[in-house]
Amino acid sequence: MIVSGNLCKRGEEYVNQELKDPRRTIATTVSISGAELPLCSVRLTKAIPKKEIFNVMKEIQKVRLTAPVRINQVVISNVCGLDSDVIVTKNMDAVSK
Repeated sequence: MIVSGNLCKRGEEYVNQELKDPRRTIATTVSISGAELPLCSVRLTKAIPKKEIFNVMKEIQKVRLTAPVRINQVVISNVCGLDSDVIVTKNMDAVSK
């Protein structure tokens, strides 16, 4: 496909990627017990095919963490076989009851 109007090579690459194999990342939260807050933020390490978002979200929704957790801690490795990990994005310490 020929792209016109782009001012840089990356713009052309992006359009071609979007047309052939659109990809997205996910940032969401999972339940965590023993922390000050009830939810912990997580994200993917790599973009995944857009058509796989709902399958990945189903797997992420199954996760239940227990504090403490640390930034970049892997929660799900190679989620759905897509070469992307689900990782923690916020340090959350355990709190005493």
